[in-house]
Formats: sequence, structure tokens, C-alpha cells
Amino acid sequence: MRVLGIESTAHTFGVGIYDSETDVMLANHKAFYKSPAGQGMIPIVVAEHHRKLGPDIITQAMEQSKSDWKSIDAISYAAGPGLGPCLQIGASSAAFLAGLHGKPLIPVHHGHAHIEAARWQTKFSDPLVLYVSGGNTQIVTDAKNKKNNKKKNKIDSFAPPFVVLGETLDIGIGNLFDAFAREMKLEFAHGSIVAKMAMEGKNYHELPYTVKGMNFAFSGLLTYASKQVGKIDNNDLCFSLMETAFAELCEASERALLMTGKNEVIVCGGVAQNTVLMDKMKVMAALHGGQMRHLRKSV
Repeated sequence: MRVLGIESTAHTFGVGIYDSETDVMLANHKAFYKSPAGQGMIPIVVAEHHRKLGPDIITQAMEQSKSDWKSIDAISYAAGPGLGPCLQIGASSAAFLAGLHGKPLIPVHHGHAHIEAARWQTKFSDPLVLYVSGGNTQIVTDAKNKKNNKKKNKIDSFAPPFVVLGETLDIGIGNLFDAFAREMKLEFAHGSIVAKMAMEGKNYHELPYTVKGMNFAFSGLLTYASKQVGKIDNNDLCFSLMETAFAELCEASERALLMTGKNEVIVCGGVAQNTVLMDKMKVMAALHGGQMRHLRKSV
């Protein structure tokens, strides 16, 4: 089966084409909306960006994968969560193509897709998942219990209902970095620039740290760090912000790993591209005999 998928949950309009017979992603094209310095995303403005560039991205994906509409067996789209106007562009594009070419239309849950894409790349079967993105930061696992699968050494499916062991009590970690970058009047992409500046930081400054069991919070950290802009070297401030936020995630994830007894850890979502977080999570997992892998790139 060959499936064309459309992603339009936030600043990216992306199109992927996957072939199940070869287990290969044949195409992965995308266009990013870049907001002006110091500003966030205005959903209707981002949706207009997707409306204008979407058709070309679809065409590029079809060309790269050497597909025609006869070879496409189904069309899927991100049905949410995400920004409403942006989701509408992706859904309407998918619905139009499915109706035009007589293909099945498959709605996909954004968060579940992040997890499954990471499982597909890592080949992990029963992981503890740290899902870190702009709007979501959660520690998730499968509701199934290995004791009920005595005939097999691993769980073949990882599907709802999920168990959320811990999560942010206020904002997602990606939102933390983006909002802080706007306070510093940084250009897009906010989180990536904060990460680059953090690499240049040398001095750690103590910032608010909030972990409650396997839950965590970032709004106090954001408020305090924002008030330090202009008082502390920008690179040191970015370094301190990321170190504090990532320490919260590692502490909560370690507690979840020990509680569940798992030996596989996946990190997925946009913030999984941060190499510092990945290194910290690898060390944490290795301390307890586990393996950690992350989604190397969006698919």
C-alpha cells in the first residue's frame, strides 16, 4: 500500500508518501511559515501560507516518489490537535484529493503519529515515550501489560488507550523556548536559535525548577527567565533555561522508567531534534540499563 499524508498542524505544511511493501518513506516535502522577529504565529496568516504553498508541496512529493494517482492507495491527514485554520487547510486538501481520485480518506491523531513515526524508525516495540513539542510535553506508555503477552517476548502494537504517566502542568516545552525567544526579539526558528545560543553559554544561573512526581511546569521558569533578559548574558541565559527545562524532563522520565521497568525510551516531537536533550536522556536511560533513541527527522 502507498499512502500520501498531509501535515498542517502548525507552522509546517508537509507531505509524505510511504510505501508499506518496501517499508520506505518515498517523499517528505515541507514548507515552513516564518513569523517576524518578536512575533508568534497568527493562525489565519499561517493557514494562508499553507493554502498558497500546499499544492506545490504535494506536486513535489508526487514527483520525488515517482507516483501517480493510480499508485496512491489512500490519503491521510493530521486531524488534530493543532491550530484550527491550519488543520482546515490540510483536511480540505486531503478531502479534495480523496474525492477527486476516489481514494480512502484517513484522519490521523497528531500525537499518535509522532509516536508511531518514532517507533517505525527505532523499531522499538514497548517503549517509554517522552513526547516533546510546541504544545505538548508528556511521558506516555502503552496501556497493555507484558504479563498478558506470555506467548511473545514483545508487544507488536502500541496503540490507544495510552497511559499518560506525567505531563506539563501549564505550557509545552517548545512553547517555553518560542515564547522566551520572542521576549529576546529573536528571529524564527525560535527554539533552534535559543539552542544555538545555549551552546555558547558557559555560566549556569539558577532558575525556577518545578517537578511534581512525574509532572513538570515551565511557566514560572519562563516568567523569571524573561525578567533576566538584559541582566544576564544572553548566551548564559539560554544555556541556563535549557539546562533547567531538560533537567526537569530527565528527572520525571527517570522516575517513570523505574516505575514501569521498561528498557526502551523514545523521544519524539519537534524538540527531539535538540542534541543536548538527547544526550541527557541517553545517559539517563543507560544508567538503568535502557536504550534511548529519538526520531532523527520529521517524517
